[in-house]
Amino acid sequence: MPGPGSRWWPGATLYQVYVRSWQDSDGDGYGDLNGVIARLDHLEWLGVDGIWLSPTMPSPDDDWGYDVSDYRDVHPELGTLADLDRLIAEAGRRGLRVLLDLVPNHTSSAHPWFVEATGDPASPRREYYVWADPRPDGRPPNNWLAANGDSAWTLDKASGQYYLHNFLASQPDLNWWNPAVHQEFTDILRFWFDRGVAGFRIDVAHGLYKDAELRDDPPAPSSDLIGGRYGLAQVYSANRPESHAVFRDWRKIADSYPSPRLLLGETWVTLDAMAGFHSEDDELQLTFNFPFIFADFTAEGLAGVVGDTMAALPAGECPVWTSSNHDISRFPTRWAGGDERKARLALLILATLPGTLVLYYGDEIAMTDVTVPVELRRDPMVPGGRRGEGRDRARTPMPWDASPSGGFTSDGVQPWLPYGPHAERNVATQRDDADSTLNLCRALLALRHRAFGGRLVSYEQLPAPAGVWMYRSGDLTVAANFTGQPVPLPALAGDVLLRTEPGGVH
Repeated sequence: MPGPGSRWWPGATLYQVYVRSWQDSDGDGYGDLNGVIARLDHLEWLGVDGIWLSPTMPSPDDDWGYDVSDYRDVHPELGTLADLDRLIAEAGRRGLRVLLDLVPNHTSSAHPWFVEATGDPASPRREYYVWADPRPDGRPPNNWLAANGDSAWTLDKASGQYYLHNFLASQPDLNWWNPAVHQEFTDILRFWFDRGVAGFRIDVAHGLYKDAELRDDPPAPSSDLIGGRYGLAQVYSANRPESHAVFRDWRKIADSYPSPRLLLGETWVTLDAMAGFHSEDDELQLTFNFPFIFADFTAEGLAGVVGDTMAALPAGECPVWTSSNHDISRFPTRWAGGDERKARLALLILATLPGTLVLYYGDEIAMTDVTVPVELRRDPMVPGGRRGEGRDRARTPMPWDASPSGGFTSDGVQPWLPYGPHAERNVATQRDDADSTLNLCRALLALRHRAFGGRLVSYEQLPAPAGVWMYRSGDLTVAANFTGQPVPLPALAGDVLLRTEPGGVH
């Protein structure tokens, strides 16, 4: 394992805990920080190196924590600062680091900054946000769209100006052209780092700055998921070059601690743009690779993105591999169509690529999306509001056992989102089965530790038959067979060959 003062993330595995769906400790149907503590032994047994907690800061929960109303506290429904301190300490006793979610692109409209900005247009806090006058006909200042497809501008009737929100109207965007905003977040970073937080996953890292002239976004060249929004390319409403200076400043703060803090960016961008956040090893240490997440689950599709990623990243920079999170369909559904054999194949690939692996809660048991009835949906960030399919399908409670409540809460308590089927895909059942996906995942993480040892190892794609992806990661040689049929492989003298296919691992 890496030393305490080293870059610990190459070869490491992070595990995203969606706190509200992980474990309910007080019987209210919502997961909480004490529930996370209660299940730390599972993560220690599984063999992960750190956990990333979904938003824990106070919020009205219009966007379930991604609308922050206080950056220096804990949501009262999740616990207290003392609970978070205890979680960090208990995780540390088990060799686990704790990362928090940080939302610097926007606040909640309930944040005191925005309350003051709207209540007093002459307040200095007014300049914490992005304001603009209407067009002569009263329409919004430009064509920018929010994540739900509506205009990204809402009129503040009291002042007659529009404010910007790239997400819900209750999530006003911060104005990063204002030095006071920089200072606020410098203080916020130090507040949490000083409490022992090991780093942050940074929400919308590519979106902080907006075009100073508020120019219209141009039409997107395609309907590609990366870099576009409802037919518009986010050239001016996000992806501005000035954002890089923010992360260079934050990196200096992160590196100033005896144990360097980690900055992991949500970078919903192309590979070349993602690589730009690594710069000269002076910005983000890790960036999420969305082209990989949305690649076709084929030998050619995944191998192509991995090869392009390795070519795009500056030498010595650490890639990130993940395939599920709180915003997208789970990979056992999206990639594997519910087929557990394919999910096992995906897990082995994820675990044997060089760099950092991020698992989403439930990945280790091949947890699939859950169909949530319309009347029980909670996610408003969809076209058409709360009646859309949204992201709830990938946020349902963790199935710990086969009991009616899945072990998530007390029997008879209504969970905040409905349970999925968990007769077999639950932790208890799979832990007792030596051939289960859970035990396979644990073995893969142990292999990862042995083979990579906290190092960023080399990657080389090898010649392979059609439908097979062969590659070498450090000293591991892997053959992933996507065909569903036996395929003869070339002899590799002197190598230990790890062969994967939808039917198993050999």
